[in-house]
Amino acid sequence: MADADTLVAWLRAAGEPTRLRLLAFCAQGEASVSKLALAVGQSEPRVSRHLKILCAAGLISRLRDRQWVHYRLGQDPGVARFLASLLAGLPPLDLPLARGAPAAPGGAREGSPARLRLDQALGVFIESTAGAERRASILVVGARHHEMLASAARLAAECLAVAHEPREARAARTFTRVKAPNCRVLLAAPEDGPIGCGVADGAARFDAIVLDRLTPDSASLSEALAAARVLLKSTGRLWLFERDAAFAAPVAGSGARALARLRQKLDEAGFACERLSPIQIDREHILAAVAVPALAVHTASVA
Repeated sequence: MADADTLVAWLRAAGEPTRLRLLAFCAQGEASVSKLALAVGQSEPRVSRHLKILCAAGLISRLRDRQWVHYRLGQDPGVARFLASLLAGLPPLDLPLARGAPAAPGGAREGSPARLRLDQALGVFIESTAGAERRASILVVGARHHEMLASAARLAAECLAVAHEPREARAARTFTRVKAPNCRVLLAAPEDGPIGCGVADGAARFDAIVLDRLTPDSASLSEALAAARVLLKSTGRLWLFERDAAFAAPVAGSGARALARLRQKLDEAGFACERLSPIQIDREHILAAVAVPALAVHTASVA
């Protein structure tokens, strides 16, 4: 049985609305920071601070699997009894974290709960790393994830989205007419280059670019980054979403460092990486990155 001081420490840690909801979500099963941030509608850094408090009190424990970190309720018997009593009186959660529909090859099924959670998580990542500055123009390459597209469109006065398939373009246009009226959707053509937006004139004309590599596309990552580097202004910002499977080790057990390899790809393309973060939603393992042109970093350091 816990002593009075321990019980007070647990109550202080749990006695905050967001942390109470995080405990309730973790009671449904292990969850990543990305999933928990989506569930409570807050940024990952803010949720990480709440989780740190809960972990320090022993109410939550961290589980690491390679670069992925999951959180679950503390396994100490005293903690388990305390949490069972605490959570028993809570009303049902408004966004359960139960697994959604099985993922189809290459990703979750369109319209499935898993697909929606992934879509929203991408949007949360963009908005939480965007900063306060509003941009004049943004290019989104890949128009399948609508909530992510809406998040990107909110950051700029004008948004251009490039779809890779006619069906994708039609669905995106239907969505943006209502949710992102400042966004124009184009259908990529083979002559439009690796990211479906011509770079022949060599003119940098976007203040931000989102490369949604989760959408089927024939261009290699190196080609897409090279094209984005040409189109992005020197003071611009790049968001990149890439499936972890794209960086899988060629030999089982060789321990390929996916995040380090993605950083290397960005370096080779002339970008300075500001943040790399894994996102796990159900069966989807995503590598998310934020980067700026390396020239902008060098200029700022010289100044």
